[in-house]
Amino acid sequence: MYSSTEIFDRSTLLLGEQNMKNLYKKKVIIFGIGGVGSWTAEALIRTGLKNLTIVDADKVAISNINRQVPATTETVGQSKTEAMRAHLLTINPQACITAITDIYTDETAEKFDLEQYDYIIDAIDSLADKALLIYKATRAKAPRLFSSMGAALKMDTTRIKVGEFRTVTGCRLAAALRRRFKKTGLYPAKKFKCVFSDELLPNLGAEKELLKETDENQAPMNFNKKATNGSLCHITAIFGMTLAGLIIQDITRCKN
Repeated sequence: MYSSTEIFDRSTLLLGEQNMKNLYKKKVIIFGIGGVGSWTAEALIRTGLKNLTIVDADKVAISNINRQVPATTETVGQSKTEAMRAHLLTINPQACITAITDIYTDETAEKFDLEQYDYIIDAIDSLADKALLIYKATRAKAPRLFSSMGAALKMDTTRIKVGEFRTVTGCRLAAALRRRFKKTGLYPAKKFKCVFSDELLPNLGAEKELLKETDENQAPMNFNKKATNGSLCHITAIFGMTLAGLIIQDITRCKN
């Protein structure tokens, strides 16, 4: 069994022992363990975070393999959260990884005590559920929220940015969220940072009728999503890694 000192030697060298102690004790919850959220989890555990909760109701599908950490030919059909938990424990067996196979909706929101966490990561695809989480998370006293905007239909890594939600431009998901907040009157209670890109490319491939496939393990489960768009690992991973970086910077108070 390798010790934490050995595993996180390079993290400690850069961040210092006190910042590592702070990182060890922080509690993070990630909603959505897909192309973005799975990479956030990966980066946080590899850096030294020990207390992580991951939430997703989906199963691993073949179409996830091109961009999601827990998705391999050996995990197709498995719960994403359980596959991700197993993977993360191979990185740090001493980490406390709580896997919740569920979806954050109006019906399930009360199951989640957001106040027990230091940080909340929103990597949800569904517009309604994403808006609800943002509304609830910005009203919780303890945690800080970081959110991913749309990572599909993008290829240019140089156009990925971080900004306060109200300043995000060129992102259709952010625009749709603002319209929903205006329609419902349920606005975020405080500012929060987002990872986004203003790039928008068309789907060049022929449209696949995924929902007509007979094997349930071959087609992704789309919770309240209106369309399936193309996405690539190098974009979704940078979105996820950037979200992890925002947490690590906040813990260490590193602003540069």
